[in-house]
Amino acid sequence: MYMYSRFDIYYLLTLVMFVVSLICSGVVKSRFARYAKDRPRNGMTGAMAAERILRANGISDVQIAPVGGALSDNYDPTRKVLNLSQAVYGDSSVSAVAVAAHECGHAIQHAQAYPLLMLRKALVPVCNIGSIGSYIAILAGLFLQMSGLIVFGALLFSGIVLFNLVTLPVEVDASRRALAEVERLNLLTEEELRGGRKVLTAAGMTYFISLVASIVQLLRLLNLANRRR
Repeated sequence: MYMYSRFDIYYLLTLVMFVVSLICSGVVKSRFARYAKDRPRNGMTGAMAAERILRANGISDVQIAPVGGALSDNYDPTRKVLNLSQAVYGDSSVSAVAVAAHECGHAIQHAQAYPLLMLRKALVPVCNIGSIGSYIAILAGLFLQMSGLIVFGALLFSGIVLFNLVTLPVEVDASRRALAEVERLNLLTEEELRGGRKVLTAAGMTYFISLVASIVQLLRLLNLANRRR
């Protein structure tokens, strides 16, 4: 009975984290949609806000470009491009300004060589290898009944955990910088800024959940390897 319970708990936790991830994703979309209805008094769009923030920080080599998809906003440090979704790039809303400012936070991190951002950039290949190689090794280990291969797969997967561990403070810092710049440059009123903070806080929670979920998955893989011995 004890072994059965110990075996099941990791699957239960994985399921719980999956559900929590879906809930958090829904909250982010709900918050974004809620404050996308609020128009800044100054009529600022996401692209305009991004341009103001970059210029105020002396950043002139970053391109601001529209991209397709919902909530697909990101900063590409390799190409130095600030990619803003259509709902952010050309829309005048509290959500658009907050999200654009967050991505500018990453551009500022890059310009200042923020150590954790540089580390995350270096970990991208490790994460990519782990996301594919870990499952290949684990499936091979299960098929061949070799616990060593499962352990190797778990080791590869730990690269994803490390990437998520570094990503969390990077995202939190980007939001902190974003809110500070929005306030300093008066891009939103105090009341509007509260809405923008809620949008970024909800988005930040998804990175925390991703970290916890990856840790649970790693523990499940290690437990699987231990049971195969």
